[in-house]
Formats: sequence, structure tokens, C-alpha cells
Amino acid sequence: MHDYSEILCTFVREMEIFGQTPAQVILFFVLYGVTGAVPFIAALYLLLRRGNAFAPDITPPLRLRRWAASLFAAVTLSHVWWLLLYIFSRDINPMAYVLVVMLDCVTLLTTIAGTLLSMLQDRRRPVWPVLVAMIPFVALWGVLMVYPDDRFKQIASAYVLFLFVLFTVYMVFAVRRYGRWLNDNYADLENKKVWLSQTVTLGCLLLFILYAIADISFTLLIFLMHLTEFVLFGLLLWRVDTLSSLTPKSLTANGDAFGKGLDVEAVNIDLAQIERLLAEHCVATQLYLQHDLTSQQLAHAIGTNRFYLSQYFSRQGITYNTYINNLRINHFISRYQEAAAAGRPIIAQQLASDSGYRSYSTFSLAFKQRTGQSVTAWMHDTTQL
Repeated sequence: MHDYSEILCTFVREMEIFGQTPAQVILFFVLYGVTGAVPFIAALYLLLRRGNAFAPDITPPLRLRRWAASLFAAVTLSHVWWLLLYIFSRDINPMAYVLVVMLDCVTLLTTIAGTLLSMLQDRRRPVWPVLVAMIPFVALWGVLMVYPDDRFKQIASAYVLFLFVLFTVYMVFAVRRYGRWLNDNYADLENKKVWLSQTVTLGCLLLFILYAIADISFTLLIFLMHLTEFVLFGLLLWRVDTLSSLTPKSLTANGDAFGKGLDVEAVNIDLAQIERLLAEHCVATQLYLQHDLTSQQLAHAIGTNRFYLSQYFSRQGITYNTYINNLRINHFISRYQEAAAAGRPIIAQQLASDSGYRSYSTFSLAFKQRTGQSVTAWMHDTTQL
């Protein structure tokens, strides 16, 4: 049996040797315990709870929930085996230390990659290449366990940094492609874009890599890393619970030409016919006011498929998102002018909702992109005329 009080006293004395005060040591234990317990609770929540506690009207992607739960579980396990390492070693045993660092890198890097990739729903991106890419790192770390040499550690550290840079570059292009896919298929982009979550998570991943391979003072190494974990936990839970499940399969059903190997250049698209159908079945019926209207739904409503509709917008030099937003903003302007002329009270938020927007912030951004003015400035200028 281990005398845990003796171990704790030994740990405190060692931290005092490194210049840490008792208060800093206590804070370390508090942070370490909390940052180990919180992800465990989050993992159970994502795996066991069927409903959505934060956004009940949203159904997140099941794959994202599972990968995020795996990441939270990996974080908890990381806390556990570092604690066990110290308890059973009474010191940082070189071989055990190398093993724990290797476990940390493989589990955390893989689950972070899986979580980030599952946020992009334009297509299913496999995670196995990340696992394959980790094989040389595991091999180098295995050699380091047998032959402790700083040169092997430096090579392994450089390789992990190289993988991070490579993965980051890939994610930049993948997120841009995902953004174009959203613009081509969805008019309502509220909580669908993921670039902020990707950026913060990649930043946390870089910090973790530096934490694992760099020699940093105790205070900076421990406190900064654990505080960053809280940011990551909160961001991921928010992202998982607010990201709607977007099913690409539904966008290729019902005779859609996508995914059937059609030659885009070989298809002759009657632009005038598509324009007439849009005017008849979208503009005249005010279908654009429907919340969360997708390009597939619009294509079905006008009697065509998403391929022809996408080609029509592409040849007009716009996206589906731009087309719907233009109609909605025109609707807002028209209703505002009618209300102003009649002397009726005007509530911009309500008018934006009536124009097809769930979120006023989304409307404000689209309005400024279209007119070059904020909603408030435009209404003020219009009133002065």
C-alpha cells in the first residue's frame, strides 16, 4: 500500500525546490482534479444523454458526439495515468515518462483530429490517415524507451510539430471547402460555420504539443495548460450541442445529378427556364421566407434538381445563400418602406424574422454585406429622405 500523505508531502517539498509556494501547489491539485473530472462528466453526457440539454431544438451529428466524447475520455485518462505515474514511481521514471507521453500524444492527437473532421459535414472524412501518420512517432518513442537519447526525442518532437503543421494546412483548405458547400446549399448559416471552433481547437492542440515536448517552467507549463483545457471543454460542448446535423445524402436524393457521375460540361442547362421557375415558384410564392430552406428543397419546389440549380447560380456568379439573402433583404426593405409610409411603428427584429431570418445577427451581417451599411444606419438614412 502506498502512503499517499507521504507522497503528497514529498510532492510539495519537490515543488518548493522548484520555487513553487504551497498556495501554488494547492491550486495545482485543484486545477488537476477539476480538469480531470469535468471532461469525464462531459463524456458521459455526450454518450448517455439522448436529448440536447443546451439546444433542445437542434439534433447534433451523432459522429461528432461520439468523437467529442472520445476526446473528453482521453483527457480524463491522461489525468489518471499521469497521477498513477507519480504515485507508483514516487519520481519521474524515464521509461514510464516516455510511455505516458506517447499515450498522451497518440490518444489526444487522434481524438482531436476525429472531432475536428466530424464537424465538417460536406463529406465523411476518415481518421485512419492520422493513426497511420502516428506510427513513425510511436516507433521513435519506442526506440527512446530502449535507448534514452535526446536525439531521438528531438526527432520525435520535430515529427509531431510537422504533423501539426500538415494537419493545420489540410484543415484550412477543408474548412474553406466546407464554407463553400454551406453557401451552395443553405440559406441560414446560423451556427453552421465551424472556423472559430477549428481555430481555437488547433491552438489548444499546439499548446498541448508544446506542453508535451518542450521544457517550460512549472508555473507556465501547468497553469496555462489547465486553464486552456477549460476553454476547450466549453467550446467543444457548445459546438457539439449547437451544430445541426446536416446530411449530405439528403442533398443527393430524388434524382439529383450529384454523385451519379454526370459530366458537368456535357449538360446543357436552360438558364432562362431555371430563372422562370424560380420567379414562379420561389419569388411569387415567397418560398424564400421559409426558415432553413435548403437548395434541395428549393430545387424540388421548382421541379428540377440541385445540380441544375447549382449550375444556374454558378453561372450567375452567385451562391444559393446569396440568392436567398438578396430576396429576403429586398423583402425587408419593401416591408420597411411600406410601414414607414403608413406611419406604423417599426421593430427591425420582428421585421427581420418576418423576412425569413431566425437570427437578427445573421440578418444584420447579410444586410451589411448587401448594402454596405448597418441596419441602423440604413434606417436612419431612409428616414431622412
